[in-house]
Amino acid sequence: MHTDTDRCLRAARAKDARFDGWFFIAVVTTGIYCRPSCPVVGPKPENMRFLPSAAAAQQAGFRACKRCRPDASPGSPQWNERADLVARAMRLIADGVVDRDGVPGLAARLGYSTRQVERQLLAELGAGPLALARAQRAQTARLLIETSALPMADIAFAAGFASVRAFNETVREVFALTPTELRQRARRGPTSSVPGALTLRLPFRAPLCPDNLFGHLAATAVPGVEEWRDGAYRRTLRLPYGPGVVTLSPRPDHIACRLSLADLRDLAGAISRCRRLLDLDADPAAVDELLRTDPQLAPLVDKAPGRRVPRAVDADEFAVRAVLGQQVSTAAARTHAGRLVAAHGEPVADPAGGLTHLFPSVQALAGLDPEKLAMPRTRRATLTGLIGALAEGRVALGVGSDWDDARAGLGALPGLGPWTVEVIAMRALGDPDAFLPTDLGVRRAAAGLGLPATPGALTRHSARWRPWRAYAVQYLWATDDGHAINRLPAA
Repeated sequence: MHTDTDRCLRAARAKDARFDGWFFIAVVTTGIYCRPSCPVVGPKPENMRFLPSAAAAQQAGFRACKRCRPDASPGSPQWNERADLVARAMRLIADGVVDRDGVPGLAARLGYSTRQVERQLLAELGAGPLALARAQRAQTARLLIETSALPMADIAFAAGFASVRAFNETVREVFALTPTELRQRARRGPTSSVPGALTLRLPFRAPLCPDNLFGHLAATAVPGVEEWRDGAYRRTLRLPYGPGVVTLSPRPDHIACRLSLADLRDLAGAISRCRRLLDLDADPAAVDELLRTDPQLAPLVDKAPGRRVPRAVDADEFAVRAVLGQQVSTAAARTHAGRLVAAHGEPVADPAGGLTHLFPSVQALAGLDPEKLAMPRTRRATLTGLIGALAEGRVALGVGSDWDDARAGLGALPGLGPWTVEVIAMRALGDPDAFLPTDLGVRRAAAGLGLPATPGALTRHSARWRPWRAYAVQYLWATDDGHAINRLPAA
């Protein structure tokens, strides 16, 4: 979008928050960069430069605006809407792959040469993978500075910097403040003195309808791994450096997030997974605008705009749970998953109590005895076949995976039909165009709205909803007011 000067100028003049994260405004006369919704008086058009990423702005020598905090804006929805090389790379960078494995590790995950990855990112985003990872480290450092009482040296290494000197130089260069000055300016309430415990605000583009988003997560919560308590969804997280526990609460203008981490180096990755889980980088205006063009869907969109697709923090975990949920009720699926957790999950300490385990990894499940599974023999074979394919790497569902390859790999496994493949594509892979024409709830809703109710006819009709068919599914499911997935729990 940053190449469309007229459109960027209109968004900047309107202070339109919907475009925060889509592009950034660099002001040549002040040397700062802002988000489009920055509340200060805008510069003259001839003094604006539009850039595709915060990293590009920082690399060009601009520092972050102290008023609108552009580095903390929602991420660009492109990285969750697209499946090309750049989008896959951005999802992996957000997950911390460059900090852990370097650019060669990123390239290996993507299946391209280091040179090709760098060239593609530079061409589209104005910054290479190292600059993009550096911008993320700076944002992580800022979060730790402002929301914890940790010593600066601990923050430097937790944020991924190789030295305290590099940390200090980057913070001064990006924010035009020293780390101490940043902490003194923080006005987000009291900080936590407990190591590893952080309270954050996760921004999103309005509107956001929390009912089906949190309702779905709460209704399908696996005992020991997830729970709904005191108006918040809580779950354990399997992270590269250790376990974590997150508490997520919907608020009118943000998601309140409390993280307890075994290792603070996992902060950026944990935030990325929480944002992906709640689909917070979506562009609801674009989604709802298209879906409203269908007269049958328009009343549903107008009734509760901004529905998101509840996704997953761990794609392999969700795939296993999808098979456990085949042809059984939500309660039965939770029971099956709870038994797997009790038998094979890794115990964790929950500072608040209530959560007891990580969901078992596919490696831990690879040796399970299928005869001990209380389910039909054919579904046991399906489950063990999926676990084996994931554990051996024959099917890859990670954030950097190719969606077409993943679908093909899943579809080739015995017992995984189109519904299972598409629900995994929707919630684990994050494909916004995944569609479930054979789903009973979708077909009932379609019939009630006067839409075609047979899978083939509904698929043909859904072409007008592309590329947002996963969101259309959420609106169709929401017509069943009595189902627990469509409402927030009372407490």
